[in-house]
Amino acid sequence: MDKVCTDVYSLCLLYQSRDVISATLLTVRRVLMTYWRDMAVLLETTLGDIVIDLYTEERPKASLNFLKLCKIKYYNYCLIHNVQKDFIIQTGDPTGTGRGGESVFCKLYGDQAHFFEPEKMPRIKHRKKGTVSMVNNGSDQHGSQFLITTAENLDYLDGVHTVFGEVTEGLDVLSKINETFVDNNFIPYQDIRINHTVILDDPFDDPAGLPIPDRSPEPTKEQLDSGRIGADEVIDDEEGRDAEKLDEKIKDKEAKTQAILLEMVGDLPDADIKPPENVLFVCKLNPVTTDEDLEIIFSRFGPIKCCEIIRDWKTEESLCYAFIEFEKVEDCEKAFFKMDNVLIDDRRIHVDFSQSVSKIKWKGKGGKYTKEDFKAYEKDLDNKSKLALKDNVKTKQDSRYELLLDEDEDERRKDDREKRERKRHSDERPKDKKSKDRDESRREKDKGRQRSRSRDRERYKERERGWDKGREKEKQRERGRERDSDHKRYRRDRSRSRSPKRSKY
Repeated sequence: MDKVCTDVYSLCLLYQSRDVISATLLTVRRVLMTYWRDMAVLLETTLGDIVIDLYTEERPKASLNFLKLCKIKYYNYCLIHNVQKDFIIQTGDPTGTGRGGESVFCKLYGDQAHFFEPEKMPRIKHRKKGTVSMVNNGSDQHGSQFLITTAENLDYLDGVHTVFGEVTEGLDVLSKINETFVDNNFIPYQDIRINHTVILDDPFDDPAGLPIPDRSPEPTKEQLDSGRIGADEVIDDEEGRDAEKLDEKIKDKEAKTQAILLEMVGDLPDADIKPPENVLFVCKLNPVTTDEDLEIIFSRFGPIKCCEIIRDWKTEESLCYAFIEFEKVEDCEKAFFKMDNVLIDDRRIHVDFSQSVSKIKWKGKGGKYTKEDFKAYEKDLDNKSKLALKDNVKTKQDSRYELLLDEDEDERRKDDREKRERKRHSDERPKDKKSKDRDESRREKDKGRQRSRSRDRERYKERERGWDKGREKEKQRERGRERDSDHKRYRRDRSRSRSPKRSKY
């Protein structure tokens, strides 16, 4: 269906004006959409077309307001002024600020009908992506602004913004708008506008006095001047650059990416670090060339800080390349231009500026420490424990101990030391008569408490001993009763087996 409408639209562009195009497209869409839906509105945006189906039976007032605003071309050239990714996109304000807009009833009945009351029954929730709702103005009323959701299950919008439709075609356009770049206030950097609105079917009669224009109005200069990148402007970073500059830009990007990777693996202290400009790299040396020979040869260009031929760490043999550090950058440049391809010890050497950063001191983010300082710090961290066990543990439901950092442990020890010092100083100070009497009375009280505790412990032990003795006596009585009962049973059995005699007992 979209392909058919696109073809018809292209043909109309060749011969007709915009209004004739809209009428033709309207007719085609009405024919093709008869079997799919009862009512829909087409929004032509700068990024593509969006088709909205309206809930005319569930939300008659909101649908009437939206349809008639589309019919009077109220939404033409309206900016999409609020884009919150994976949440909503908001439009419908002719001023483009998010603080304007009015309902169609204001056109019919005046300023007293600037807004209209929301329809809350039946309840329709924001469950689908592409749900269309009227925006609440903060006083539980609606005007012309509406929003389209770009995510599912946005329950916190329910009961605040009135759902009156859903997007049935153009979800890909909705995704494009959702991915646009915005500033801190969620306003797109490049304008996204509603260029035109087409009503595909309108079940409501036009109210008396509705100002329906004969044709779509042309946009004013104020409408198009938003202070942002225009909707029809093409953003091309490569425009106006030749192939050489583009190639250089690509190489710079690749070099930056490689530097970031080297920083991540630890081969570079910083991705933005640059090699020194006063160091030369000399290669293709003869193995017999020494550091002193090379320094004497290059010293004619200026004073040299360091001249080092790189050697194998096991055999100490030359690897045939060296680094020469000059005191001045100008001397280094002179040596670079004069010494390349010079014959030294029967070898043609090659000279270039050094790209090595291994000897540059890494100053870190704070600028106070070098790379060696950080290595020493990491070694100390390996030797020391980062955590210490807290002595005064407070009981908890899920843990018996607490862990704290070494800094807290040091502070705690410092406080304990200060307490002990204060106590020692207080003991050393001379005491007056009242303080001595107070100390003696405190000692006597402590001794009395200790005596009372010891007496209580002795009583408890004696009570336990008495209980143990009573238990032993009771056991002895039980054993005596058992013996007596056994003896009586034995005598009874013997008397049955023999002739009856007079008992002695």
